[in-house]
This record gives sequence, structure tokens and C-alpha cells, in this order.
Amino acid sequence: MDRIAIISDIHGNLPALQAVLEDINARQISNIYCLGDLIGKGPSSDIVVDLVQRTCDKVIRGNWDDFVSKPSEFEAVKWHQSKLGPERMMYLSQLPFGIEFYMSGRLIRLFHASPRSEYERIQPWESEERRISLFDGSEHFEREGQADAAGYGDVHNAYVQNFSGKTLFNTGSVGNPLEIPQASYAVLEGRLNSSELTSFGIQLVRVPYDIELAIKQATNESMPDLEAYVLELRTAQYRGKKG
Repeated sequence: MDRIAIISDIHGNLPALQAVLEDINARQISNIYCLGDLIGKGPSSDIVVDLVQRTCDKVIRGNWDDFVSKPSEFEAVKWHQSKLGPERMMYLSQLPFGIEFYMSGRLIRLFHASPRSEYERIQPWESEERRISLFDGSEHFEREGQADAAGYGDVHNAYVQNFSGKTLFNTGSVGNPLEIPQASYAVLEGRLNSSELTSFGIQLVRVPYDIELAIKQATNESMPDLEAYVLELRTAQYRGKKG
């Protein structure tokens, strides 16, 4: 059986990424795919980009990777851009949109937020119609029709849901989880690049990491939006949540 670790939404949090990579290595998983948002909110986007380039077999772009690689008038974005430098910015701007392949006879399609856009946000509690649309194809993918299993990041909420024989999953977030304050990723298990229908599994993994070290690194860098970042790391509560 083949196994693929699917990580996403690292957001410049180096201690969280290091903890996840150590866990993946301990499980002896050699294939790692990254579903984007390597950079921003945390302080170590430059180191994270370099580490992802070294360790991940495939990397696609998230919404942060897209807009931070473009000119901006926002000071917080400019701060992250200054950390990255021109070569990393170019790398982010050239990342592909998605990944698709067969595994144990199932068409697997992976993207950052939706098969249509890295900016289309669909939460696990939204309408069934919207969630089922995540199985759809688009001009971004070679194969037509719906996927048998679709996986994404973006919303920082890990889950697995089934719809009439199709499986939808979210990896959660490595560096900015918004359910519990532990890093999250997914593992796919089956026969890679096989059209024969055989056993297939999806596992969600939670990894504790040194949150206070991540906060210390951000504080030492005098990072913009520090208070909101600290709140999210310690409480897993989204900074935009009201009440």
C-alpha cells in the first residue's frame, strides 16, 4: 500500500511544520503533498517556503501564496513580502492550481479552497449543495467529471464527510488550526496510480507542537497583527469571530 501525507495552511509557523514533518517521518511516509498557504500570518514564511520546497513532492498555491506574490498597498502584506524576497515570491507565483491522480481505482482531486478558485471558501457546515460542488471538475483540471474523493485546505477545519459513495475531506491547518490548538494533516492510503478498485483510507492526524515557541518567534520579529496571531494559536479561535 502507498501512503501520501497531505499538509496545508502552514502560514509561516515553523515549529508547527517541523512537528508535522517529524510525525510524517516517524510514520515512514515518503510522499508529501502541500495544498498551499505556505506563508503569512506567522513570522517564518521564508524558512517555511524553503523547507516545503525540500520536503514536499507536490505543492499547489493557496490564496495567501497568490496575493502575497503580487504588489500590495497593505503594510502587513508588505512585511511578509520583505521576508520572502524576490526568488521565493516568484516561486509562489508559479505554483500550480491543483493535483489529481488515481488511487485504488478512485479519482482523487486536491485543491486549496475549491476546484474553481483558491478564494472560494466552503465550510464543513455549509449547504450540502455547496459541499457536493467540491467534487466537480473545472478548467483547472485535465480530467472531466466529478472526483471520487476531493480534498482541500483553506478553512482550517479538519473533517471527513461522505456523499453517496464520494468522500470529501479537509486536511485542517498545520500552522493555524481553528478547532483545537494542534497541528493537523491528512494521510491517504491505497494503491497510487492504480485504476483497480481496492481498499482506500483517509486518516486525519493531530500533532501537538510548541505554541509558545511559535509566539516567541513572532514576538522577536515584531510581526504585524501579533495579538490576533497569538489569540488564534493559543485558543484556535478565528480572529474575525464575533462574540
